[in-house]
Amino acid sequence: MATYTDAMNKFTKAATAFMDHVHLLSEARDAYQAAMTASTALRNSLETGDQALRSLMEQMEQVVSAHLGEPCPDKKKVEAIRTNGESTATG
Repeated sequence: MATYTDAMNKFTKAATAFMDHVHLLSEARDAYQAAMTASTALRNSLETGDQALRSLMEQMEQVVSAHLGEPCPDKKKVEAIRTNGESTATG
């Protein structure tokens, strides 16, 4: 009988303590879902921004290449185009 009483007391104490804090499980789950939703939205936003940047860079490279006739312009030629509107610098 002593074993049973001891086990019942331990169970009651542990179960009561657990029930006092079970709301934390729901809070943790809700916070996890909010974090995952925000993370997904952030990743989507960053990916969209990265795609826009890559597209713009490709367009810039095509324009510079078309104006210079070279696929990989050096910085002096790009600067000349930016300041003069055409390439006047020598590479």
